[in-house]
Amino acid sequence: MKNVLFVCTGNTCRSPMAEALFRELVRERADYQVGSAGVAAAPGMPASKHTAALLKDRGMDLASFQSRMLDKKILDEATHVFAMSSHHMAAIVDEFPEQTDKVYLVSEFAAEDELRGKDVSDPFGQGRQAYEETLRSLEKMLPSLLAYIDQTWKKNDG
Repeated sequence: MKNVLFVCTGNTCRSPMAEALFRELVRERADYQVGSAGVAAAPGMPASKHTAALLKDRGMDLASFQSRMLDKKILDEATHVFAMSSHHMAAIVDEFPEQTDKVYLVSEFAAEDELRGKDVSDPFGQGRQAYEETLRSLEKMLPSLLAYIDQTWKKNDG
């Protein structure tokens, strides 16, 4: 079982967006679990209104979503951790150095040169257009991220 975790700051904008989009990508796949968390999240918050609205427009419902703070247990359960920015990556590695080998930048495997290695812009506090730009970036990044996981996942014999 692959357990993919997306991490941003407050777990209300970018990481729930990535979680929902990736969950949709692997909807037919029983070998994936998908979640998200924040490095500075207030637990129990809903997804931001623009995140929820944009995903609802695409048939994904975040009504029951609740933010959660990244912790050791969540990280231990994850097989792959994708940070929205280099700042998030540094925060994870700094606090949980034993997890370094499974932490990546979400754009690390992007097929498009202009996206690869770049931070996903934070739309927090901005209008719907900023959220749409973040969503479009994630939609371009996530298929190659899925391909990376599928190509590199250790096959388990038993």
